[in-house]
Amino acid sequence: MTLYDYFEQGGVIMYILLIMSIFGMTIMVWKALAIAATARRKTELFALFYARSGGEEMGDTVLLERCLNEEIREHLLRLEAGLNIVRVIASVSPLLGLLGTVIGILLAFDVISESGMNDPALFADGISMALVTTVGGLIVSIPHYVGYSCLTTAIDRLEAAWNRGTVQLLKERAGQ
Repeated sequence: MTLYDYFEQGGVIMYILLIMSIFGMTIMVWKALAIAATARRKTELFALFYARSGGEEMGDTVLLERCLNEEIREHLLRLEAGLNIVRVIASVSPLLGLLGTVIGILLAFDVISESGMNDPALFADGISMALVTTVGGLIVSIPHYVGYSCLTTAIDRLEAAWNRGTVQLLKERAGQ
């Protein structure tokens, strides 16, 4: 049985899952590359945040901390943009698989009600659709859950590193 056969058995729901999967994977790759590039430049970016905050000229450390934290927050928000779509795909795809399961079972019962239980092959298509869409939903969902978790963890690590840098910088300024 070919992959195309599975998609044909699953019907339109399998094609929706495929589109969602391609879209979500594209976002995850794009975000992984952006996060990796940011991680390589995190010290350089922190210096840029400091400069944008008016670090050298600013005498008030409380205001400097607020401005620096705002710069960091804005950059993190740009990194996080699009990740909610990945989370939604991870959450919705099992539900679409379940919808396919219900539709498949309904189709099987329709066939049974029309022709009886004389030929099991007649209602096997509905049962097949039910199983294929369930598997399809899970196949889409699992890597999106894992990818979302890995990407948000990487962003959290960047945030923690920049926060440590802020604390260290403020300690150094207080010691002057």
